[in-house]
Amino acid sequence: MRLRPPFSPRLALATVLTCVALGEAGCAKRETPVEEGIRTRTLLLGNQNEPASFDPHLYDSATEFNIIGALFEGLTTFDEKTATPAPGVAERWEISADGLTYTFHLRANARWSNGDRLTARDFAWSFERYLSPALASAYAYMLSPIRGADAFNAGKTKNFADVGVEAIDDTTLRLTLTRPAPYVLGMTVTLMPIHRASVERAGRADDRTSPWARPGQLVGNGAFTLTEWRPNARVVVTKNPHYWGAATNAIERIIFHPIEKADTEELNFRAGQLHVTFDIPPSKIPVYRKEAPDRLRLDPLLNVMFVNFNVTKPPLNDGRVRRALALTLDRAAISGSVFNGARRPARTLVPPNCGGYAGPDGQREDFAAARELLAAAGYPKGKNFPAMAMLVRNDATMPKVAEIIQALWHRELGVKITIEPSEQKTWVADRNALRHTIAIGTFTGDFPDPTNFLDIFRTGHGSNSSGWANPAYDRLLDAAAAIVDPAARLARLRDAENLLLDEAALAPVVFGARTYLIHPTVKNWEPAPMGIHRYQLVRIEK
Repeated sequence: MRLRPPFSPRLALATVLTCVALGEAGCAKRETPVEEGIRTRTLLLGNQNEPASFDPHLYDSATEFNIIGALFEGLTTFDEKTATPAPGVAERWEISADGLTYTFHLRANARWSNGDRLTARDFAWSFERYLSPALASAYAYMLSPIRGADAFNAGKTKNFADVGVEAIDDTTLRLTLTRPAPYVLGMTVTLMPIHRASVERAGRADDRTSPWARPGQLVGNGAFTLTEWRPNARVVVTKNPHYWGAATNAIERIIFHPIEKADTEELNFRAGQLHVTFDIPPSKIPVYRKEAPDRLRLDPLLNVMFVNFNVTKPPLNDGRVRRALALTLDRAAISGSVFNGARRPARTLVPPNCGGYAGPDGQREDFAAARELLAAAGYPKGKNFPAMAMLVRNDATMPKVAEIIQALWHRELGVKITIEPSEQKTWVADRNALRHTIAIGTFTGDFPDPTNFLDIFRTGHGSNSSGWANPAYDRLLDAAAAIVDPAARLARLRDAENLLLDEAALAPVVFGARTYLIHPTVKNWEPAPMGIHRYQLVRIEK
């Protein structure tokens, strides 16, 4: 047995004198990362998932865009609170009377992070890369209203001069559309430019695996530059002195932490490791409402969570089966028990307050009708219904949502499913490749217009992870795109959404919300329905 040494007054006195000599450095309470961040103007953010790419033409998730939005800036940006377009690289613009020509005037002091001048030709080349068939960007559809964009993206035309993107001079970019698109100024927020020389230095511009978007290589035009990426640990961005608005940027660094578990994030927040979390465990919402309301935020978000059916796999290729499953969702129970009421039940794909759109009544709950539909499809009380797995992201809520759905389908229909949690990258990749059967999916709007949500179910769309294709639906969307009158356009889009929901190409579950924790020293962190924050406007104050 090892014995404790006897007490020594001389040793005790020496210890006290040592502490006095060392002062705070040796014996005082250590500074937390949050406290250090206040002193050094370093913002510490939870960001849920490990990023797969910093390429603004290839990102796959909102958490990746959280970082990309710090590194790059489009022609326009969003006013966070109102989700209305505001000047970005373009300080002003004109729109022709027929709504077909947009002329953007770039800031004369716009620069890349290496000091190079940013010109309209950089945007034109970036749009060409965006539409390159070889790059296969899932978001190339965003440029679809531009004349010739779809044909170029499909490889039907090879000459980019046929596309309605023209650099008039160094500071003037003109976009010519084939049809009026009232959401263009919102669309250009996420259409980021990239630095041609640094991309081509690393390899082919349309090579999806090119290493150009790495620390030490990435040249951006945003308020911050990429200085460190430690996979599964942190991403560090540092203030860009060449950004046109650098003089008013009060943040020196941002550190993004990919913390998948909301419970872990909440513990880190309480321990002084984070200024802002990405999420909060729903079970903790009542606690913070009561004990620390100044640290709890429940913000609107243009987002929807839905059951994602892969209609290429039987029996989900039968609309009766999909409708039966959709009719058996108790959305109010999911909203209450999983989200503590912080997210509203969803019966439509398009969320509320989206570009003035009023959607249809949507899918209802009707267990008796669901049982009849399933029996008519050949599976009475679930007899002979094949076993299926539901793919979910391994976060704080998706598995719980899946558990409620699993119980409902088994109890009401006799349908049995298993639940497959996976990390973000796998969850995205398997859905995009249609390797799943059923999944929980989410979609956050890129711009506040219903077409942004409805377009993802077009035939062959890059974000269509259902395999669903309906020519009548495509025609309705095309017809809406050709209508100039706003009310008539929205009415046609409502017809399209009605068809989508009647066919149960998906089953909406809940609308999104940003539920998170924020340290009271973080100022100017506005509610952002688009989920896009302009970090250069944020302040950290004691």
